[in-house]
Amino acid sequence: MTRRSSMLQFAALAGAAALALSACSSSSGSSSSSPGSSSAPSGSSDGVLKIGTVLPQTGSLAFLGPPEFAGTKLAVEEINKAGGVNGKDVEYYQGDSGDTATNVASTTADQMIARGADVIVGAASSSVSLTIIDKITSAGVLQISPANTSPELSTYNDNGLYWRTAPPDTFQGQVLAEVVTSANVTKPAVLVLQDSYGEGLASNFQTNFEAAGGTMAGDPIFYDPKAQTFDAEVGQAKAMNPNGVVLIGFEESKKVIQELIKQGIGPKDVPLFLVDGNLSNTLGKGLPQGELEGTLGTLPGAEAPEAFKQQLLKVDPKLEDFAYAPESYDAVIVSALGAIASKNDSGPGIASELVNVTTGGEPCDTFSECKKFLDEGKDIDYNGQSGQIDFQANGDPGMAVMGVYKYKSDNTYESDRFIEGTVPAASGASPASS
Repeated sequence: MTRRSSMLQFAALAGAAALALSACSSSSGSSSSSPGSSSAPSGSSDGVLKIGTVLPQTGSLAFLGPPEFAGTKLAVEEINKAGGVNGKDVEYYQGDSGDTATNVASTTADQMIARGADVIVGAASSSVSLTIIDKITSAGVLQISPANTSPELSTYNDNGLYWRTAPPDTFQGQVLAEVVTSANVTKPAVLVLQDSYGEGLASNFQTNFEAAGGTMAGDPIFYDPKAQTFDAEVGQAKAMNPNGVVLIGFEESKKVIQELIKQGIGPKDVPLFLVDGNLSNTLGKGLPQGELEGTLGTLPGAEAPEAFKQQLLKVDPKLEDFAYAPESYDAVIVSALGAIASKNDSGPGIASELVNVTTGGEPCDTFSECKKFLDEGKDIDYNGQSGQIDFQANGDPGMAVMGVYKYKSDNTYESDRFIEGTVPAASGASPASS
């Protein structure tokens, strides 16, 4: 897969490895079953690959839902058009994850398990995944997230059944530090959503920024995303007299930015840096025209090719962003390839082949091509829409691409550059298969 990228050479940092990264409706690609219908118990193979989603239709990451759903749906359509998995169409069930303020994810996970799902794609939020991972993996179901980046998940005891196509935040933390340093920001203030994702990314950013010779304006300032106002936290950041602000958050980031503007340290006054949790084209809506111009942000994944974007728009013509659509698409494709390689559609069966289908072997970048090679008895190396995956034994991708994006005068963003590198192996990582 051709990509415009540069290689980031990672320096060995003391201790960095230990931090390795930070209403259910249904539709189907072929057919779907109700929760009460008969199906094989989760964790066993019945010959039909069943994929469910626990992705954000509601909650603080709802803006990420449309591209993620479009990516999963497109993958299922392409798999079934190419003959399905082991001779049968994939069944697809769509479900909401909500956020940590609700119990939506747990309810949806129960419904997917009851339907006999072999694979659950999600959640988008690392904190949400941490609330359902035990339920899913103990049922023998493969959980594969397209957007989790928390370091906690790299070494989680998951019975070899938790995987992710997004890189952990050892990678984003390194790239974010490089972006801030390259912008000649020497004393940043960091405002952070208080959860597993925010804490992990903030820690990795600080470690890498200081290793590069930078000095933080002060300790990271953590906030409650459900707070009504953020005036105290922004006031604390202002008092540090920073020459840059790093904002690690979700949907609430717009309110934080409005407060930054109000207190005189908005993007027009002090350079602002965003991350995958808040980088979106909806962020700038309602802000003064051009307020975000020049703001930089990081987002895992190679830039979605124009042809891929057009395919996604056929699935959902209303898409405004494509964040994590490639990773969602790849999560479904690698699951299907794992089922074909193992000739087993169960969670453990698929997991046993995920490293094999993404490393070594014959390179291929479409499901139909990879399926052809597998049918011929060849080993394969799937390189997806999100880039090279090269799964490690603990379920983290071994290779990753990080996009750096810049906001234009209309408060929407465009690609600036792409950085490719290896993802550091996690110390004490749980094995990916038993």
